[in-house]
Amino acid sequence: TVSEYGVILDTPRTGHRIVSITATPLLEKPGWVVVAINEHSIAIRMGQRFTHRHAARSVTAMAAILAHEIKNPLSGIRGAAQLLERNALPDDKPLTQLICEEADRIVALVNRMDVFSHRPLERKAVNIHRVLEHVRRVVENGFAQSVRFSEVYDPSLPPVLGNRDQLVQVFLNLVKNAAEAVAAKQGEIVLTTAYQNMVRLAVTATNTSIHLPLVISVQDNGPGIPEDLHRHLFDPFVTTKSNGSGLGLALVAKVINDHGGLIEFDTQPGWTVFRVMLPMANEGADTGL
Repeated sequence: TVSEYGVILDTPRTGHRIVSITATPLLEKPGWVVVAINEHSIAIRMGQRFTHRHAARSVTAMAAILAHEIKNPLSGIRGAAQLLERNALPDDKPLTQLICEEADRIVALVNRMDVFSHRPLERKAVNIHRVLEHVRRVVENGFAQSVRFSEVYDPSLPPVLGNRDQLVQVFLNLVKNAAEAVAAKQGEIVLTTAYQNMVRLAVTATNTSIHLPLVISVQDNGPGIPEDLHRHLFDPFVTTKSNGSGLGLALVAKVINDHGGLIEFDTQPGWTVFRVMLPMANEGADTGL
């Protein structure tokens, strides 16, 4: 038996992976060799899974706090401003109107956070390629008009068990981030799908296992993500953009967690790839459009 550890495997299908390779002669068939390739990052991915779950829970709690501690008092502030406006001098009325407008704007922001609240997730069989085609049509007619797209799809990929609208939102966020990362240069985004027959991993303290064979990747040729953001990239309000809200990837982590999936990323100067791993729908289920 021959083993090699720390081998870098980098292909369009697998992306950048660090693996161990073991070759063992097959005694029953002289001249045959069994090659086993094991990825180093399985434990790391499981750690990321629970890290992202923690981020999703923190966002959910934050949404509830915003609704209770901010939205309710704003109605009183707005009402007081409307009362003041009745007796305000002409020069002061624009100020009371400004108070009302800003109160409405904050309420709208809090309402946007409602997507992070706990709600039952309706899932069915979804054709992920149709989801990606829809996302591509949207972005090519909007913020990614100058970006070149490439597709490396597995045509035999089975349907995902998921919620179509939420998956569209996930990949819109990931493609939007990729497009903004390459905006200053001749940018390219590569969308990839693949079937990866991963090892079933038992979840500690439960009788369940995780099987996530469907892998969807979004890769760009931007400058990469700063190293100091790696550990907190999926936390709310963490962003590399001067005008960003920092909620996009927190939303992505929350939705993928709700789907029982996993998201990870690899980044180096010159490229970044996000990989989403999702469960497969049962055979015979209706495929969502």
